[in-house]
Amino acid sequence: MNSLKKNFLKYCSINKFKINMNQIQVIDLLEEFESNFLNKSFLSTFFKKKIKLSGFYLFGDVGVGKTMLLNFFYNNLDIPKQRLHFNEFMISFHDHAHNHKKINKGNSIKSFVNKIKEECELIYFDEFQVTNIVDAMIIEGLFKTMFNKNIKIILTSNVKIKNLYKDGLQREQFLPFINIMERLCVEKELIIDQDYRKSKSNLLDRFLYPLNEDTNFKINQLFRKLTKDKKVSIKELKIKGRTFIIKRYFEKIARFDFDELCDQNIGAEDYIKIAEVCNFIVIENISIFTEYNKNKQQRFITLIDILYEKNIPLMTSSNTNLEDFSSSKSLKDPFKRTLSRLYELTSIKFTN
Repeated sequence: MNSLKKNFLKYCSINKFKINMNQIQVIDLLEEFESNFLNKSFLSTFFKKKIKLSGFYLFGDVGVGKTMLLNFFYNNLDIPKQRLHFNEFMISFHDHAHNHKKINKGNSIKSFVNKIKEECELIYFDEFQVTNIVDAMIIEGLFKTMFNKNIKIILTSNVKIKNLYKDGLQREQFLPFINIMERLCVEKELIIDQDYRKSKSNLLDRFLYPLNEDTNFKINQLFRKLTKDKKVSIKELKIKGRTFIIKRYFEKIARFDFDELCDQNIGAEDYIKIAEVCNFIVIENISIFTEYNKNKQQRFITLIDILYEKNIPLMTSSNTNLEDFSSSKSLKDPFKRTLSRLYELTSIKFTN
C-alpha cells in the first residue's frame, strides 16, 4: 500500500507541480495524523501525547497551497466524510436546532452531532473563520461534542488558532473553544513566498478597472457573448420565507451590481442559494472598503468564500486593481484571502 507521501509525489508529477519541501512536511504530518486516528503505528514525537488528537489545523497566508494539500488528503481518505463550507455547516445546525425545539426541549447540539456521526467520521472545513457572535457562542459546544463522539475535523485557515475571532464581541466567552482546539488539534503553519493563484499565466483579465466607459464596453461585450441565444428572466429565490430577486438572469448566468449583493440585509444562506442557480456571475461596481462600510466588506468576503467553494467563475469591475484595494482594519487579514480568490475566480476558464 502506497504511503500518502508517495501518492502526493506522484500527484505532483502528473500535474507538473513543483515539489515544495514545506508542503512535503505537511504531508508527513497528515500521514501521521491519519495513523493516529486509524490506530496505525507511528513514531513522530509530534504525536506522542496522552490525549488522542481529534483535528488537524493548517494555517498560512493566502495562495500557498493549504486547500490543495487538504483536498489531496481528504480525497485519499477511505472513510465516511464530508467537506463543508463553515457557513453551510452553521446554517444546517440552526435549521436543526429550530426544528428540534418544535418537537422537544432536548439538547439540540447533541442530537445534531448524533446525526453527523451517523453519516461521517471526518469533516473538512476549508478557510475556517468565525465572524459573528452567534456562531462564536455555539461553536465550543459543537466541536467539543463532535470530538467526544470521535468525529475528526481538518481545517485550513489564514490565522493561528489563538487569533480566531480576534477583536470579536464578547471574545472572552470564545476562549474555551480556542483552548479545546489547541489541546486536541495538530496546528501547522504552511509558509511559502508565493501566491499560486496569482500566476501570470493564470489570468484571463475578467477583473476590470477602473469604472469608465471602456470598462463598461468590455463587460457588455463579453456579457453579450456569454448570453447569446439565452432567454432573460427575473429569477425569484425563496429563502425561509424571504424572496431574493435576481433581476438580470440569463439561464444560469446572472449580472449584479455590487450593492444588490452586499448592501442589503442578506448573508451566507442567500449566497448559497444564488450559487445553486448560477454557473457564471458578473459583479459590477465593487466598492472601495473603509471602516465606514465594513458591513459591506464582510458580506463580500462571505460571498466570495461561497462562490469559491462552489467554483463559480466571475467577471467583476471596480475603480481600483486588486493590488491596491483598501480594507477596514478589522477585516484586513480575511480580505487578503478574498483578493487572492478573486484572482482565481476571474481567471478560471468558463465553458458556456
